[in-house]
Amino acid sequence: MLRITDISYSVSGRPLLAGATAVIPDGHKVGLIGANGAGKTTLFKLIRGELVLDAGEITLPSKAKIGGVAQEVPASATSLLETVLAADTERAELLADTTQDPTRIAEIQTRLTDIDAWSAEARASAILKGLGFDNAEQHMPCSDFSGGWRMRVALAAVLFAQPDLLLLDEPTNYLDLEGSIWLEAYLAKYPHTVIIISHDRGLLNRAVEGILHLEEKNLTFYSGPYDQFARQRAERRAVQAAMAKKQQARKDHMQSFVDRFKAKASKAKQAQSRLKMIEKMDMIAAPEEAAKRVFTFPEPEELSPPIINIEGGSTGYGETTVLSKLDLRIDQDDRIALLGKNGQGKSTLSKLLSDRLPLMTGRMGRSTKLRIGYFAQHQVDELIVNETPLQHLQTMRPGVLGSKLRAKLAGFGLGPDQAETEVGRLSGGQKARLSLLLATLDAPHMLILDEPTNHLDIESREALVEALTNYTGAVILVSHDMHLLSLVADRLWLVSDGTVKPYDDDLETYRKMLLNPERPAKVKPVAPKVIKPSRDAILAMRSEARKAEARVTKLNEMRDKLAKKLADPALYEDSKIGEMAVWQKKYAEVMDALDRAEALWMQALEKLEKAEAA
Repeated sequence: MLRITDISYSVSGRPLLAGATAVIPDGHKVGLIGANGAGKTTLFKLIRGELVLDAGEITLPSKAKIGGVAQEVPASATSLLETVLAADTERAELLADTTQDPTRIAEIQTRLTDIDAWSAEARASAILKGLGFDNAEQHMPCSDFSGGWRMRVALAAVLFAQPDLLLLDEPTNYLDLEGSIWLEAYLAKYPHTVIIISHDRGLLNRAVEGILHLEEKNLTFYSGPYDQFARQRAERRAVQAAMAKKQQARKDHMQSFVDRFKAKASKAKQAQSRLKMIEKMDMIAAPEEAAKRVFTFPEPEELSPPIINIEGGSTGYGETTVLSKLDLRIDQDDRIALLGKNGQGKSTLSKLLSDRLPLMTGRMGRSTKLRIGYFAQHQVDELIVNETPLQHLQTMRPGVLGSKLRAKLAGFGLGPDQAETEVGRLSGGQKARLSLLLATLDAPHMLILDEPTNHLDIESREALVEALTNYTGAVILVSHDMHLLSLVADRLWLVSDGTVKPYDDDLETYRKMLLNPERPAKVKPVAPKVIKPSRDAILAMRSEARKAEARVTKLNEMRDKLAKKLADPALYEDSKIGEMAVWQKKYAEVMDALDRAEALWMQALEKLEKAEAA
């Protein structure tokens, strides 16, 4: 059991923790959440003993092992598998013991059996496979892999070592969707205590059974997954706000009495009594409303569909083909998520669509006015560290007033202080916001986002979902955040086996398939042969249905405006009889058009459903 008792800690005189207390029972899986800069990573360092508390204590059972991913695995000649196996130091030491003493040999063999050492290689291999390394790659040296992949090896090593307390700080930031889904399932079954810092709402709902909230220098434990925490916290804040309001009203009433009668002799004693009561009141602080985090994407003009059309295309690097047999169409109202394991070509496809790679064979049609915004995690690292966000915008928009550029920064949650702060001193989330702003500055008709949520907190992720929902351009999305994908994407493309094809099932089916790769697909009963409409025909039907829906929405808005106008009593005065007749005629015309539009929408949906079911 982890006990955190009345701890305090300050950095450069700024308190991060003040009298914080929490208890984490053995075997619990807990999500540690809090605003950026609240002190979550600092708390991990205090638990590991890397920092010294100002006051209080943190206790664990004696001999309890603490593990976490501090840094990436070095680029050595040791294979991935051997690197992971070496993380179990007890097993390594027992196997290295060359004693000839029969009694000691028997003790070693017994202990190796106790710690299940003989299945160690299989267990290590399974963890590496779950994190994206195939059998051949597991026997390659660490030096053959980039830093991001070596971080996965470091994660595999600590999972294999199975410490009594596992501390993970944003582990999905260097995993793809497949790796994240595997990690969720693995942590849910982990035999010891886990505390994980994460802004991934899906992981916090599926892999943990409690939330430890770091807020206002204190820790509060909530049972249940994240969604339950969010409801409990909202209820608690509502009660606190009501109590604060009621107490303030009582205080104001007493203060009013004091102000009225303090100078009146007959009431002076009562006034003084109320004044003392006011002074002794322990005021309940009303909960501060968190500043709303927003993204403001500019609106592009509408282009004729399709904005991109590829027929029989292939692409790659140099003379190496990565993707072929590409038959893809993108309309401006598409929301497409790219699925597929790392190395299958998701980034290659993104570069092709953003004109960063050429089409090697086939045909590609593009709208002549097409503008594309591109965000990838590496672009955050390419920001100029000794320039401010304002200077970045001034470089891209020379001559534009500083006030207008500051307004654009504010639209991405970068206030006056951040606008004048060098990029090198900004947080990861603030850098990501700046990169998103730069990617959308030209009001692109299509936005390609490759892992946009890394370093964004939960509130910022929700703001991104809202912005993408309101955005009128196409979205191509690569993300390990299932929550983001499920709310934004309405089409799924699977990048695998050297090509790209529509994925007809939903995200939950894809998740289950990844967790049970050996499970055979359901066999559908043989049905009479049906001529299946072409993919382009189905896409056209989807576009037709969306346009019909948009027409209904606009007519509903017109109807509501006209109804409001007709509800105005002034319209029925004798002097406005002619004007009233005009408005009534317009209302009748709109209602007639709405009836026809709804009928056409239903026909389009029925036609689409039949085509997709064929």
